[in-house]
Formats: sequence, structure tokens, C-alpha cells
Amino acid sequence: MSRTVAIVGGGVAGLAAALCVAESGDRPIVIETRGKLGGRATSFEDARTGLVLDNCQHVLMGCCTNLIDFYERLGVDDLIEWHDTTFWANPPMDPDRMKPSWWPAPGHFTGSFLRMRQLDLRDKVAIARAMWRMIRLGRDGRAQWAGRDFGTFLRETGQTAAAIDRFWEPVVVSACNVPSAGCDAGYAMKVFQDGFLQDAWSPCMGISTVPLARLYDPAREAIVRAGGELRDSTSAIALNFDGRRITGVTTDEGIVECSAVITSVPPDRLAKLCSDTLRRADARLRDLEAVPFSPILGVHLFFDHPVMDTPHLVLPGRATQWLFRKSGEDGREHVHAVISGADAWMALDEAEIVRRVLADMAWALPRVRGLDPVAVRAVKEKRATFACVPGIDHLRPKAVPDPIAGGVPNLFLAGDWTATGWPATMEGAVRSGYAAAAAWTGQGGVVADVPPGRVASLLGLHA
Repeated sequence: MSRTVAIVGGGVAGLAAALCVAESGDRPIVIETRGKLGGRATSFEDARTGLVLDNCQHVLMGCCTNLIDFYERLGVDDLIEWHDTTFWANPPMDPDRMKPSWWPAPGHFTGSFLRMRQLDLRDKVAIARAMWRMIRLGRDGRAQWAGRDFGTFLRETGQTAAAIDRFWEPVVVSACNVPSAGCDAGYAMKVFQDGFLQDAWSPCMGISTVPLARLYDPAREAIVRAGGELRDSTSAIALNFDGRRITGVTTDEGIVECSAVITSVPPDRLAKLCSDTLRRADARLRDLEAVPFSPILGVHLFFDHPVMDTPHLVLPGRATQWLFRKSGEDGREHVHAVISGADAWMALDEAEIVRRVLADMAWALPRVRGLDPVAVRAVKEKRATFACVPGIDHLRPKAVPDPIAGGVPNLFLAGDWTATGWPATMEGAVRSGYAAAAAWTGQGGVVADVPPGRVASLLGLHA
């Protein structure tokens, strides 16, 4: 018999869970407060310009096996444009380029890394020393660094100030949304071990060629085709708990009765859905308010003529970390600037935000100097991701109850903030949805990681 599974939240994690539930033969009912899908990784119609803009720029990498699988299931993988070259601003010279070569991993970046002009020989030797240390540590050694800050690792490996400012910091802040000195070393190392060192495919970057919201359109049809429902513009109010199991979800439109519930909302939102009795019954729900968050700022700028020659650009040593060139309309060029770990920007008004971003852009792009954008839109995501601080794993619950501590057997937790083993990414969100659905259905599960190359594996980066 088909069982009904209520999925609270229509973000990436919730949609991933819904697809898996539907494929198992059960009936998913997705309850989403907003009238659109995608959660924080979505788009909105800007009243000023009339354009559909992304909340923030989200990318995937070759190592994001579950996100790639999710897009393939939706049939939108052809809307992702892949780049094997990363461009690093180095004015007044042309941008440095990091691109894998034919050398086997972990040596595939050696040639382009040595050609980077923004780093001197001392910087490069220090970076190579830290990379070699991470290779030799492997996954087991990385686990021993969990709970410590990555800044300590950088000091132990003798990193120069320039190496930290121009190389380590742009990568760590972009991936983990916190500075290196305040980032859990285990997660920072994961970024480099899995994303840079293990093989040549993993560092390739995929960028959507359409607004993010369009990627989720096929999910609606897939859910309905399976006999499920998508109840958007419907707010979940409470999880109904009879003292042993969840019996349903109370919404502002009535009660959704179900055999199981998968929640995919942020921890503070989940806390509001749980009664005190439910939270006492399940240890996973007791520290929800303690999960820290970190903001991201996205700034859309429109110019009346081209200002960028590359599809994207890293701005090392600047407050604005990334620029993305997006398809413009009416001959205008659309540039999306991204500031991760943007605590210092949240109190600024839009005029000051744009002034600072333009200063960073003028440093990197000569054609921006003295030029005013014809339109702008700053988007603040004050609680964009959980903060990847040392010790964060103690606050990340698993999808299923702990067999020793006990819990509610038909309540499954998803969301990038749960125990996925990844920083706060779309990959982590999809993994959580797949894991939660598999825990209920007994089918599917998390897609396997990209295996390390043979040489990288022999040196210590075992699967």
C-alpha cells in the first residue's frame, strides 16, 4: 500500500526527499510556506527591474555527486554550464588561471599554480607544504582535526600572510561562509581534499544558465505524477505527536495526516513546529536554537555595456569574493557580486553596499572605473547558512533517531544543517534529503562520492 509522507519545506532538501519518496511508490505531500520552490537557493521577481533574479549565486562542483544526480532526475542537467578554469583577478595584469592539466591528481594543478603571478615563491612553497600535509593526513587525519580551527592548521604549516589573504581565505570563506580562523578545520580540509586534490573532475565548477527557480519546475510534475501533492503557500504550524509517533502536520489549511514526516526547514523554524513534549522525546530536537548562522550578501549590478571578459572572477584580498557574469537583457551586462561571511555588511544600506562593491570591481575590472551601473539590487540573506565553526558537528543531528538516546521513529530530519558531513551547500542539502527518504523507504540513499585518482589514493587520499 502507498503510504503518505509529509515533507515540511520545499527547498532543495525537501524536493530531493520528495523525489525519492515518490520513486519508492509512497505518496509525498510537500508543505511549503512560500509560493515558490528552492528555499534559499531560488529566485524572485524584482519589482524595480521586472527581472527574475537569484537570491544568491549558487554553484556546484564535480565532486557534488548528489546535486548532479538531483539535476539529472529533474532533467535539467543540460541547463548547467561547466567550467574547468577558475579566474583569479590580478590587476593590472590579466587574471591568473587555475586549470587542471593532464598530470595525475594531486599534481593536476601544478602547472597553473606555479604560473599564478599574484603569489611569490615563498607563498607558493607554503601553500604546497600545507597541501602535502593534507594529502598525507588523508580522511582519517582530517577527522582528527574536527573541532579545531583551520587558522591553527595554517599557522602550523607556516603560511605567509599573502598566502592566507590571497589563496586560503577566498576559498574557505566562499565554501564554508566563515573566515579561516573561525572555521572548523575538518570542513576546510574537506574542501581542499575533495574539491582540489583528489582528481581533475572534482574542481570543475557548474553554473546554472537560467534563474535557479526554473531548475525546480520539473519537481512539481514529478510529485503530482506519483500521486503526491505540492501545497505551496501553506504554512506548517505544528507536528502532531501522540507521545510515540508523529500522526500528522497541522497547517493553516488543516491537518495533513501521514505515516511519516520529513522536515527540511532550518533549525529555528523546526523548533517552532515542535511541542515541548516532542522535544523531550527526541534528543535531536533539544539544541535547535543553538545552531549558529552566517550571512551572505548578493549584489546584482547592471551596466549598459560589457565590463567582464571572463564568466566569473575571484577577487583575492578583497571584501567582495566573487563576480559572476550573467546573461544580460536589452544589451546590458548583468554582474552578480557575492560576499560570503558578510556580517560586517548587514547593517549597511544599499547605497553604501554598492559603493563598496564598485570599488572592489574597479580594482579588478578597468572598464568599471568611473562607471555607474544603470540598475542595482542588493539581497541580504542574514541567515543564509549554518556557521561552520569548530565543534559544529555536536549541533548537527542525524536523519534518524540515535538508537541509544532514542527518539521518534517516524520523524526524519533533512536540511544542509543536519549531519551530512558537508559544509552548508546545495550538495549537503540534497544528501540530507536522500538520506532521510532512504531511512523511511529502505530504498536509494546517498550517491557515492567521486573516487580519488590512483596516485592521490596511494599518497593518502583513500576513498
